[in-house]
Amino acid sequence: MTEKEVFLTPEGLEKLEMELEEAKVVKRKEVADRIKQALAFGDISENAEYDQAKNEQAKLEERIAKLEAMLRNAVIIDDDEISTDIVSIGSRVTVLDLEFNEELEYTIVGSAEADPFEGKISNESPMGKALLGRKVGDTVNVQAPDGTIKYKIKAIMR
Repeated sequence: MTEKEVFLTPEGLEKLEMELEEAKVVKRKEVADRIKQALAFGDISENAEYDQAKNEQAKLEERIAKLEAMLRNAVIIDDDEISTDIVSIGSRVTVLDLEFNEELEYTIVGSAEADPFEGKISNESPMGKALLGRKVGDTVNVQAPDGTIKYKIKAIMR
């Protein structure tokens, strides 16, 4: 199975690298210390602290493997290559919600960096998919749980 590309901004790459470093250097040691401490309690067959620490270790190792895979398959979005003519990954897009006459701004990012609370939406989200490849003035329809929402693209920026 081939791993899929992970689109990242330079900031997103740095964030993932820092998380990986923290997980490998700091958190691994903390978990190892908890396991060692739990083993000191004696019999591990009925040792809840040991079981909890081992579960935490498994989750940590899974996250480390996931981060390493994402970094291995990272495609860095270069600001200089982002077009302001059409929406692409890395674009900042101002749209007008045609129903509520409200302007919204989104940055299209890869799924690893998506954070709707910061206005960063995934290229794989319904909104991201609808906007990709479109131009200023285009109207897009986005499927939402409540039905279809229409947006008009007002501006595309880097």
